[in-house]
Amino acid sequence: MAPLFFFLLAIFSFADGGSIGVNYGRIANDLPSPSKVVKLLKSQGINRVKVYDTDPAVLKSLAGSGIKVTVDLPNELLRAAASKRSFASGWVERNVAAYHPHTQIEAIAVGNEVFVDRKNTTGFLVTAMKNLHEALVKFNLHSDIKISSPVALSALQNSYPSSSGSFRPELIEPVFKPMFELLRQTGSYLMVNAYPFFAYESNSDVISLDYALFRENPGVPDAGNGLRYFSLFDAQIDAVFAAMSAMKFDDIPLVVTETGWPSKGDDNEIGASMQNAAAYNGNLVKRILTGGGTPLRPKADLTVFLFALFNENKKDGPSSERNYGLFYPNREKVYNVPFTTEDLKDYRDKQSPATGDMGGGQVRVSAPNNGSRSGSGSGSGNTWCVASDVGKDRLQTALDYACGEGRADCRPIQPGSTCYDPNTLEAHASYAFNSYYQKTGRAAGSCYFGGAAHTVTQPPKFGKCELPTGY
Repeated sequence: MAPLFFFLLAIFSFADGGSIGVNYGRIANDLPSPSKVVKLLKSQGINRVKVYDTDPAVLKSLAGSGIKVTVDLPNELLRAAASKRSFASGWVERNVAAYHPHTQIEAIAVGNEVFVDRKNTTGFLVTAMKNLHEALVKFNLHSDIKISSPVALSALQNSYPSSSGSFRPELIEPVFKPMFELLRQTGSYLMVNAYPFFAYESNSDVISLDYALFRENPGVPDAGNGLRYFSLFDAQIDAVFAAMSAMKFDDIPLVVTETGWPSKGDDNEIGASMQNAAAYNGNLVKRILTGGGTPLRPKADLTVFLFALFNENKKDGPSSERNYGLFYPNREKVYNVPFTTEDLKDYRDKQSPATGDMGGGQVRVSAPNNGSRSGSGSGSGNTWCVASDVGKDRLQTALDYACGEGRADCRPIQPGSTCYDPNTLEAHASYAFNSYYQKTGRAAGSCYFGGAAHTVTQPPKFGKCELPTGY
């Protein structure tokens, strides 16, 4: 049993999960030189970066670094790239072929959030993508470099609940259908920019902050697909997957090309704070690197690009726009955030004891101690950790971890012991998860198990077995 256990433990602890990259924006006048930026990326173990142009100094600095690069053809060039194949070919020759493979370019983002571009460039998008792909074929780069275009969630007509996800009707036939056909034909993926911060900021009265920050919460059920969501990020991504599925394009992968949370904002920007930014990005990295997809696509490991590498002091808009950075221009971290599986070994979400119910009717999952030790129930402040419906494989892996490295007390679920019956994976996993959760003092992040567990506020019972509230 030992070899199998350690194999499963390795999967759970550091699975062949997704990948983390960063967006390197440069709308600022105080940023370090590109060569210093590359040194910073390498020192942090960041092996993917997305840029918003094809600046020669940046691409030359990335040469030989081993860092994979996504470059961007700006919105203002879409018309030219769509109108003239010669322009698209010349652009690829000067900005891609001239650097690759020494600079490891892996994708071209054609435009950025084109559907909300005030210059109305939507009609040029797909033709520009096709012309750029033809240019890649011409230079024999099409096997190495993919073509796509980052889409904002505003392209969705419906996003809640996730199962009702659908694209705006006016975009389906002229844009999304031919785009998806191109992505399928070329083996590419859809690029999506997703910001739970915006949804929370606008709906903090109905969305729990814990739900937005990947913290323990009761979850949000989706009656349309029978799933329960424990993070707003997963719900947003599954809304896109549902919209693609409605168009019969289930086979196209998805990459999150932008997501982040501001560390500072104006007074009316609810939720913008350093603590929340650290929690969102840290818990997101943990969520991605420990493996597993979304509830709707559990096997779809995601590549996610955090926004952004630096605070950019020349960006327009509210204060938050200038405070998405993970680093200050002097290359010091704005707050601690892990980037690699090695970093995760020491990562803990430093949740304030005052957080919990932040609106939306969600129950407090880490209530402050009021000195009372009254009996169990929803009024006592007690919480328990139980198994989520994530499939047998993920649940078994998490159970093995809890009873092994997690040092949960799993003696009561052994054959002949008090909580062996009912002999179900859900019951045994719930007992083990709760044992670990209670032993850690119900600490933030201790009822996660790679998304396989969640907290409840009513005392759970499996057959005659009751889960304890303390050890």
